[in-house]
Amino acid sequence: MTTKIQQILKTAPNESVLFGSWLSSLGLDARGQHAYMKSGWLDRISKGVYKIHGSTPSLMATISSYNTQLGKSCIVGAYTALEHRGYSHYLPMGKPTAYLFTDKNNKLPSWLLKEEWDMTIKYMTTSFLGDELLGVETMAINQHDLLVSSPERAILECLNLPDASSALLDIYYIMESMTTLRPKLVQTLLETCTSQKVKRLFLYMAEKAGHAWFKALKLEDISLGTSRFMITPTGKYIRKYNMTISKELAEYE
Repeated sequence: MTTKIQQILKTAPNESVLFGSWLSSLGLDARGQHAYMKSGWLDRISKGVYKIHGSTPSLMATISSYNTQLGKSCIVGAYTALEHRGYSHYLPMGKPTAYLFTDKNNKLPSWLLKEEWDMTIKYMTTSFLGDELLGVETMAINQHDLLVSSPERAILECLNLPDASSALLDIYYIMESMTTLRPKLVQTLLETCTSQKVKRLFLYMAEKAGHAWFKALKLEDISLGTSRFMITPTGKYIRKYNMTISKELAEYE
């Protein structure tokens, strides 16, 4: 006889992390969940969070379950999104890094951030591109559906990272390969973006790379402000974008 938990897993075979509220919605209440844990079917990860006994869920599988079972919107973005879309210019050494983003009102639970995963988590809460998931697309990674930033959004996320100023040349290497960005999406993202620093760096890099899509942008509709930015403490001043950047980027050809 098929047990209730077996029925649930048969209808959702890719769910390796099971949330109590989701199980309850499928007819397995808290008492039943506890019983399956006691009988060895489930292992408890945190309060109301389980995994199949003996399994080792990946981080991406867990984020997929977190989104689909709880109706959340954790985004895989920045360098991680670019790597999965074939834009990485180097192979990461050691344990890979997962750049994850949510808005400030829906922070990831502490247990998820503290758990030992197959990837190192770099997590940010931000709304610099709005809260409407602009430029976020559903993408399957290892058979798990995830919300992944488009290339247009991901490169902006890279430029918004706390350590971006020390990685400008690395980001530019990626920008050089981004020959097929969609100008309409780029335009919308830049008009929505609240970081003048990110917008100036993006436009400077895109123009420097000579991409055809850059010429389709309506720069007059993108607000860049008037303040001067010291992206790096020393370097070269770029008058057009009123900012100082590293000499290695400014002089790179």
